[in-house]
Amino acid sequence: MRSVKIQIVPRTSDIGNLEVKRALPSREMRSVGSFVFWDQFGPGELIENEGLDVRPHPHIGLSTLSYLFYGSLQHRDSLGNDVIIDSGSVNLMTAGSGIVHSERSDEASRHGVTKLFGIQSWLALPKSMEETTPDFVNYAEHVLPSFSDHGVEGRVLLGTWQSLRSPVPFPSDSLYLDLKMTPASRVYFPRDHYERAVFSASGPIEVDGILYPTSELLVLKPDRDVLIRAPEGARVLLFGGEPLDAPRYLWWNFVSSDKDRIEQAKSDWVQGNFDRVTGDDEFIPLPDK
Repeated sequence: MRSVKIQIVPRTSDIGNLEVKRALPSREMRSVGSFVFWDQFGPGELIENEGLDVRPHPHIGLSTLSYLFYGSLQHRDSLGNDVIIDSGSVNLMTAGSGIVHSERSDEASRHGVTKLFGIQSWLALPKSMEETTPDFVNYAEHVLPSFSDHGVEGRVLLGTWQSLRSPVPFPSDSLYLDLKMTPASRVYFPRDHYERAVFSASGPIEVDGILYPTSELLVLKPDRDVLIRAPEGARVLLFGGEPLDAPRYLWWNFVSSDKDRIEQAKSDWVQGNFDRVTGDDEFIPLPDK
């Protein structure tokens, strides 16, 4: 019996000078646990004096989690935070009732050719916390629990893995793990969470004797431990959690269990009712659709 319930081939687009592969939401699957959005950006090179520029834009009802394999980005937001996001750190921004942020190549990165590669995910907040106070916290690489076991080096980004618990808080039971797997290594993904997915950012992985290529999202069946092999070595993300407490609506950068709340957010952005990003005054118009 196959352990993979759904195999998702991400759709590819460009943001400025970088390729993005989006696996969630998709036609096949809207969410995995609290994860409602999954973007791989890069790997790619940014040429001198160009860089990446994601202009100020709003969010509601979610937390964004940015994680870089290599490279750096400058995060600015409407709370006044101005932080350089480095590789290996977890950057959790809770939008709640509303936040605006930008993500750009920092000044040092623009002085030469730089590489950028990472994952940005969105997690829907529980219904009772969709309007919570916005927040942003950077967790340095050294505070995240790590382990090494039979050719697998892992880091716990969110939740608990075996006896290791990440210091990164999230109000729903969720797991997010980063694994560096050497050739011929393997790892078991236990059935602890009802909804689970596997994503290899580099290198093919094998499940049930079937080889799956890089950058495909494998949604696993519940109630079974799943063995994942990396015949050539791979960089693998495991994530999941309990199902959402209600359906979520996604429109542009807004997430909510209430369609009317999204309409209000649209109006607030057009009317200028969101706070602005300190030190970054560019503006993105509301999309036409």
